[in-house]
Amino acid sequence: MAQYDREVLNHLLDAYENSLLSTGENKRNIQIEFRFTKTSIPSYFDESSDEYERVHILMKLLESKELIRIIWKDNKQDYMIRKVRLMADHIEEVYQYVGRKPKRGLEEENITLLQKYLDMEVPITEAFARYLLERLQDHRSVKEYIALENRKETEEFLRACALVEQNRKPCYIREFSIIHFQDSKYFEGIVNRIAKVFRQFSEEYTEMDTLELLAEHGIYRTPDYVYFKGDARISVGEEIVDLSLLKQGIGISGEDLSNIRFSDLSKIKKVITIENLTSFFRSWEEDCLFIYLGGYHNRIRRTLLKMIYETIPDAEYYHFGDIDAGGFSILLDLRKKTGIPFLSYHMDLDTLKRYMKYGKSLTESDRKRLEKIGKEKEFCEIIGFMLEENIKLEQECIVF
Repeated sequence: MAQYDREVLNHLLDAYENSLLSTGENKRNIQIEFRFTKTSIPSYFDESSDEYERVHILMKLLESKELIRIIWKDNKQDYMIRKVRLMADHIEEVYQYVGRKPKRGLEEENITLLQKYLDMEVPITEAFARYLLERLQDHRSVKEYIALENRKETEEFLRACALVEQNRKPCYIREFSIIHFQDSKYFEGIVNRIAKVFRQFSEEYTEMDTLELLAEHGIYRTPDYVYFKGDARISVGEEIVDLSLLKQGIGISGEDLSNIRFSDLSKIKKVITIENLTSFFRSWEEDCLFIYLGGYHNRIRRTLLKMIYETIPDAEYYHFGDIDAGGFSILLDLRKKTGIPFLSYHMDLDTLKRYMKYGKSLTESDRKRLEKIGKEKEFCEIIGFMLEENIKLEQECIVF
């Protein structure tokens, strides 16, 4: 059964809390009102029901307690309610009646909570907490991220953000969830919200999807494998594996990566990282070592790349990815985070023109990202062409 008294008072309180009255900053007399319409309270206008009388009884009860004032249609008592007006002088009693905490009190509780995260050496979580803190101090909405009345949930969410940021031990998503929340599925329920925070408060993660972002912090849905192939030999303990004998290469889990060494890279003149698995399996050149990145590289893949670079710093290093904003972004990110002078591979204007018939149209997001990357002199020609021709190309279309 509908609780019209509580519904109406909560609507009035929502309007009150979104007004300057609640902060004491109003410069004029503001009336907080709730209008009775077929949209706002449809049952009141339903002639086939007896809710009309119930509404009148409950509104008169609230008026007798001096919580509201009833404004009757055409000033006809007991005829039709046009609207009700909040009695702001009795605001505390209104909160008590509905069992609700005032917004100001909830803001103060959340401000105290957020201040704990301002000095924890977790820069992304701190930036997020500071953003929320500043909005609350200005009495602005934060409901995009948190609910003021669910402080415990907010505290758990902030803790989860910090735990992801601090994680250094490789683990699986459900394992991480059990360790930190004693529930194998809890973390999965909030992980997309966490990824949203990381993307908004750190440019490093802007283009990463959720799984790539987690992998950057050593948290995986499934075992994280590094695939590579070429005329090289690796040692695992005392065993030697000749990669040249494996047509499609080998995959080694991140957990085992620290146990391998490249025992012979003498024939390798080029190291080529590849964004997509299909292109990795298809690619082959003499004297090359191919490494599958799987989109954005992560800590495990960077460890491998640095190990190779230290062994053969005079080799040529290339990245082969999609001819789109993502592909160029990954290349730039590779250079920045590994310190290796990667060049683009089959990501040039001639290649794009050759395979144009397989191209796709740009989205609005693509255009914005390309315009930003196009400021780099290295990419200005090809990106100018892509924007003009409204085209991008997936690397699987390219055969060499």
